[in-house]
Amino acid sequence: MAPNKYGHIQQEAYEANMQLPKLGLVLFTFGNVSAVDRNLQVFAIKPSGVPYDELSPDKMVIVDFDANVVEGKLRPSSDTKTHAVLYKHWENIGGISHTHSIYATAWAQAQRDIPIYGTTHADHNTIDIPCALPMSDEMIQGDYEYQTGFQILNCFKERKLNYEETEMILVGNHAPFTWGKTAAKAVYNSAVLENIAQMAYLTETVNSKVQRLKDSLIKKHFERKHGPDSYYGQS
Repeated sequence: MAPNKYGHIQQEAYEANMQLPKLGLVLFTFGNVSAVDRNLQVFAIKPSGVPYDELSPDKMVIVDFDANVVEGKLRPSSDTKTHAVLYKHWENIGGISHTHSIYATAWAQAQRDIPIYGTTHADHNTIDIPCALPMSDEMIQGDYEYQTGFQILNCFKERKLNYEETEMILVGNHAPFTWGKTAAKAVYNSAVLENIAQMAYLTETVNSKVQRLKDSLIKKHFERKHGPDSYYGQS
């Protein structure tokens, strides 16, 4: 039997998808993760509506950057076109994660950016987590999942954000998307986003007049992990 040239991204996507229920980021069949191979110009993504305990690497569907199925017997995630748009336009991402985790989705439904209130947030971002505007009726009535990709792209363009620096977004009225160099990093970012969203909600509950974290603390906490003289972790 010939070796499966897509096996590596199927395995990566499978392992990343299996982290979503373990981390409490999904319910039932909600959510999906994909992993890309830039040389082959394809990605592996969770099949639509299949329970997580029934998944296996070979069930991950292989799709090209125009969302055409290249290999697989199952229908790919309903969000496949959104993943395809992001892979096609953002060349340096290796994995994408989409969940409907409770707190992050609540902020998305409220159509609010998540303010940067504390150092946990600043460890990962120097700005508020952006929430893209709700989609226009024209976009909704068109190719919905395809347009969701452009909803994300347009938000980053309008706000002059760098997708390699800010690896997460809330889609207004919908839910969060995150990405990273690998599928595992995309899932990590989903978990971080949910944690930040929960803490921000609780912070506003405790103090409705809370102020954003001051710039000096934002700079200190981000740069100690990501700056040129970072010292977090082991060398």
